[in-house]
Amino acid sequence: MKIPKRIASALINSLKGGVVPRVGLPYVTVGRETEIDAFLHDIAIMEDGGASFRFVVGKYGSGKSFLLQTIRNYAMDKNFVVADADLSPERRLQGTKGQGLATYKELIRNMSTKTRPEGGALTLILDRWISTLQTQVMQENGLTFEDSRLAALTESRIREVIASLNEMVHGFDFARLLTLYYRAYLAGEDETKQKVVKWFRGEYPTKSDAKAELGVNIIVTDDDWYEYIKLFAVFLKGAGYGGLLILIDELVNIYKIPNSITRQYNYEKILTMYNDTLQGKAHHLGIIMSGTPQCIEDTRRGVYSYEALRSRLAEGRFGKGEQKDMLAPVIRLVPLTYEEMLVLTEKLTDIHAQLFDYTPVLTAQDLEQFIQLEFSRIGADTAITPREVIRDFIELLNILYQNPGIHPQSLLHSEEFHFAAAQPEEDLAEGFAEFEL
Repeated sequence: MKIPKRIASALINSLKGGVVPRVGLPYVTVGRETEIDAFLHDIAIMEDGGASFRFVVGKYGSGKSFLLQTIRNYAMDKNFVVADADLSPERRLQGTKGQGLATYKELIRNMSTKTRPEGGALTLILDRWISTLQTQVMQENGLTFEDSRLAALTESRIREVIASLNEMVHGFDFARLLTLYYRAYLAGEDETKQKVVKWFRGEYPTKSDAKAELGVNIIVTDDDWYEYIKLFAVFLKGAGYGGLLILIDELVNIYKIPNSITRQYNYEKILTMYNDTLQGKAHHLGIIMSGTPQCIEDTRRGVYSYEALRSRLAEGRFGKGEQKDMLAPVIRLVPLTYEEMLVLTEKLTDIHAQLFDYTPVLTAQDLEQFIQLEFSRIGADTAITPREVIRDFIELLNILYQNPGIHPQSLLHSEEFHFAAAQPEEDLAEGFAEFEL
């Protein structure tokens, strides 16, 4: 498969650096069919007016972020708007010093569409919405851009689209700002448009500032930012998109909060989101949060320390065996098979060769031996992660490319790579079965 060099470069450099690439994921995605199918089912429900909430659980380097980015790309291909944010000490779900609002700002800043996958798509979405409505009105009424009736008819259509927002919390002011944006768009008042976008981004510090500049006596705050996420989801559906998918990574930063009361407030916010999506109080909205097993299952500090969440999320008796319930709210990453791991190394070999214009020297036997050696490490069956394996493999490819006189076997059998304390070959299958991506 021919891959553009800019994408090949982004893939190799990102994976070697231990981070998830934002582009080109389909070229290196292997396995994960059951997880992806589960999320695609959620997307279909969201498009039909429903909502979903999922947790993705896996240890560091196991592929949580990779899976989130894969789902992100799938959702954008299906005409959804996707917004993602990583939690941090400055970004939480709830806070007294603007941490919740900071998460909202990050989500809106990273709002992405298929035509603007890098983020910052809010203005594009608003302009596209107005342009589409104008085109529809002109086609239905046989008008031109110069027709004096176009503005009034388009504004009437806008009121029809946003009428459903008025019944939602803060919906009246949200709809009013959308109308204000349209009038500024029509009049060419870029300054007013920028002020409305500033409000949507949660950047007004006080209500008086918003009142003075826009005439609305309300702003996005730490306490109510999630209500505006629900408003955006409904608006985006009316604007011609499938809905809104929210991706929140690094839940461990809530687990790390030292103050137990603050942690509980954050878990209470998660409970609100969870209940809204499952009880039909949110529409066209999907939320996926990811974290480590500890930050979810620890009953002292994790999500399960909040009893209302633990009782809703804990596995039942049938879900603790080999067969996993992919329709449950918590998805635990399942291991890749040995065959899937071989496919991944083959893909990386091909991408690396295309990037640097050379003929691959690694054989299928070399690839298989590489994986066997990686999993020969003591404790590899439980401790090794895809991030480590991919890092080592790309390093191997780099060295072979830069030193064409070196035979692959000399590296694979070198003292640095060949571990003397290897598991017997007959035991390797068990190690492969524990591999996760």
